[in-house]
Amino acid sequence: MTKNRAGFLRTNLSGEFAYQSFCPAPLPPSPPIELDEDMVHLLVAANRQIAVLDGLTAHIPNIHLFVSMYVRKEALMSSQIEGTQATLEDVLDPLLDENANRNIADVINYIKAMEFAIARQQALPLCNRLIKETHAVLMAGVRGQEKNPGEFRRSQNWIGDAGSTLKHARYIPPNVEDMTEAMSDLEKYINAEDDLDALIRAALIHYQFETIHPFLDGNGRVGRLLITLFLMEKAVLSAPALYISYFLKKNRVEYYDRMTEVRNKGNYAQWIKFFLQAITESAEDAVDKINKLSALHAQNAAVVGGMGRAAKTAARLLEYLEANPIIEAQKTATALGLAFSTASAAIKRLCVAGILTQSAGEQRNRVFSYDAYLALLREGT
Repeated sequence: MTKNRAGFLRTNLSGEFAYQSFCPAPLPPSPPIELDEDMVHLLVAANRQIAVLDGLTAHIPNIHLFVSMYVRKEALMSSQIEGTQATLEDVLDPLLDENANRNIADVINYIKAMEFAIARQQALPLCNRLIKETHAVLMAGVRGQEKNPGEFRRSQNWIGDAGSTLKHARYIPPNVEDMTEAMSDLEKYINAEDDLDALIRAALIHYQFETIHPFLDGNGRVGRLLITLFLMEKAVLSAPALYISYFLKKNRVEYYDRMTEVRNKGNYAQWIKFFLQAITESAEDAVDKINKLSALHAQNAAVVGGMGRAAKTAARLLEYLEANPIIEAQKTATALGLAFSTASAAIKRLCVAGILTQSAGEQRNRVFSYDAYLALLREGT
């Protein structure tokens, strides 16, 4: 690979220990991105679909319930891209506190990192400090916790098959000195004015972060999180309802190949087009899910509303289910401040109505699932 507008290979060390790391050029690309007819078409479609999604999130009363569930799905998908073995049911397990599965801990930490970062944006711009603090939350107490959580790496990393060495790596990110400078440049670009559309900038920022790979672990998850954080920072999104990990998981090989194409040939356009397609399809999926979940809510709220004197408790249980679609009776009673017998009676009514299904357990340890709700969220997981 020779030098191109995306960067160049730098030789490190010498003799038998010599290796070449990639040194990325700062953003924006030079010469500038040219919007051909195809890119304009994709950009218009992506922005149109984002506008539809953001309009929906602004007008649906219980959008926070949808967002909280979608964050969990995104956490799962983003973690699965990097090999985490967990299912949606694992993440929603009401006995999660007693479950020591470290794969699930990876996913739960992603949820915590997302919530932390969005809250932190109220006080901080999207900067390296916020990125490092978010990484610390992501890596706390899980695999990789020994790899400097919350700190940019102080040694060379590389990407390759399990057990591979620098000599056999598929990609070697910038050395520590180049990485430090590149992250400083990226921070400046994130907070600078730019004539490029925010979605194109999000594509460039995600590519650049993945190329820099500033952490020893967790780069992919933080990099995908950056997309949502940047679009919220630029007021393209008012709620964190857009996640592209499902699209990227479906197209994982192409996802990595297209970023490699930028590094090899400086071809940003093909990456941006792929990213815009990811945005469009992900926004379409979110709109579809919001509409279906809203219809399901209305349908079951009507059923619950016809339960006479029991309707008020049943309605509270239904709302709880939309945040916790797999429940255990005792925990549900405690969460809702109800007697166990009252919660059990409400659960039984929803089972009779076909809203809930017993999925595990006997007597006091029974577990129930809101199957119709889960089916809408389960796709791709």
